[in-house]
Amino acid sequence: MNLITKTLLACCVIPLSLISVTYSQAVEKSQPNILFLFTDDQAPWALEASGHPHAVTPNMDSLVKEGAYLTNAFTVTPVCSPSRASLISGRYGSELGITDWIHPQREPKLGLPTDTTTWVQLLQKAGYHTGLVGKWHLGTPDSMHPTKFGYDYFMGFRTGGAPTKDPTLEKDGKNEKMEGLTTDILTDYALEFLKSAPSDKPFCLSLHYRAPHTRWLPVAEEDWAPFAELDPTIPNPDYPNLDVPRVKRMTREYLASVAGVDRNVGRILQLLKDKGLDENTIVIFSSDHGYNMGHNGIWHKGNGHWVLTKNPKATENIPNGQRPNMYDNSIRIPTIIRWPGTVKPGIRIEQTVSNLDWFPTLLEMAGVEMPSDVKVHGKSIVPILQGKDIDWDNEFYAEYSTKHQSHTHMRMIRTPEWKLIRDFLNEGRDELYHLTDDPAEANNLINSDSPEVKAIIKELDAKILDNMKAINDPVLASASSK
Repeated sequence: MNLITKTLLACCVIPLSLISVTYSQAVEKSQPNILFLFTDDQAPWALEASGHPHAVTPNMDSLVKEGAYLTNAFTVTPVCSPSRASLISGRYGSELGITDWIHPQREPKLGLPTDTTTWVQLLQKAGYHTGLVGKWHLGTPDSMHPTKFGYDYFMGFRTGGAPTKDPTLEKDGKNEKMEGLTTDILTDYALEFLKSAPSDKPFCLSLHYRAPHTRWLPVAEEDWAPFAELDPTIPNPDYPNLDVPRVKRMTREYLASVAGVDRNVGRILQLLKDKGLDENTIVIFSSDHGYNMGHNGIWHKGNGHWVLTKNPKATENIPNGQRPNMYDNSIRIPTIIRWPGTVKPGIRIEQTVSNLDWFPTLLEMAGVEMPSDVKVHGKSIVPILQGKDIDWDNEFYAEYSTKHQSHTHMRMIRTPEWKLIRDFLNEGRDELYHLTDDPAEANNLINSDSPEVKAIIKELDAKILDNMKAINDPVLASASSK
């Protein structure tokens, strides 16, 4: 070996510790960044991409064009807190003691159990820099703070709501009165998180907007302009006793709030592009549940309200003006995934998925193994995002026990063709819809004399009970006697 060769080899000797560091950083950089954009109370119909004639959502629509649009995505409970609990834990709200939205005054100690394993914790342990900006609504005690469940950074509000403008938000562990529109402020802090994220780690940012939760106004002038003079088309103008003027007014305000979110989504997407992060960042857009706006005579979500000039009679557990429900408009959620290099742009996925599926999906996206001692009910949707031809179960089970405005124990099974809803607390509130022929769920077939329909009810009823048994539903005792 000549002198030149020896010299070259000596120059190429790298300390083992440096090799380890370099390899570690390479692994970390190979993991994609994850941006989870999450709205509050947004229906899938409130997207221009869904065919709405008045929606102004160019940035959400750009994600649809550049990614996968999941047309049959659902929440297992159509109200804030239990839906968010299922999202972060992969478990049903009834397993966690969260069956309705958490009332901070009446239920000051209620929240996500402190021993709950979340996918955020697992990503954090795998080297992700994690943050939550916006709404938490899974408990206000310090023991249930977002940073206890895997978030390195939190800025926002722990309760269920914040004013549309000039909110008081938690920043650096202290509440601070801020000036401006809440949607814009949350975006400002999300942008700061992205700008200051460590360069040697992948990031996972959850941006949980408060909008388009009511109150919808005020919004920025540019977001209100398209709707100020609009006479909107509404879905159910001939519904008996529908308060049409009120529905039209609320539609204008709701769509303006959605437009405000969309404008801010554009700000986020632009920053990713400017920083050269867009090609290695998975962008997920979804919401905690859907929304009704005159559909079936109601507005709001699973704890719906009649929007009529004359309401049906109240009952012992259902006050005047209330219409607890599990309509598709309440449980269906807008879901879009842009994953450059993995998801073909512009594809539509029709398989039935739910918010329980995020736990295993996000772990697989990040290349993080599911711990053997963690029990979740969802399944990873990565194979269908990749376009693989696999068997997929399109049956979907959901639950909602209301306890604030009304008192119910609704349990539901949905197939692509049928939906059965049982209320185990209130006799006479069961519902059966033939979704193939009646996607608007206008014709309740529960009292049909048809032998075929009765057979369907029996089959679906057994599936509801099987699902309740599988999760040890506390309502099971009353269910078995129904």
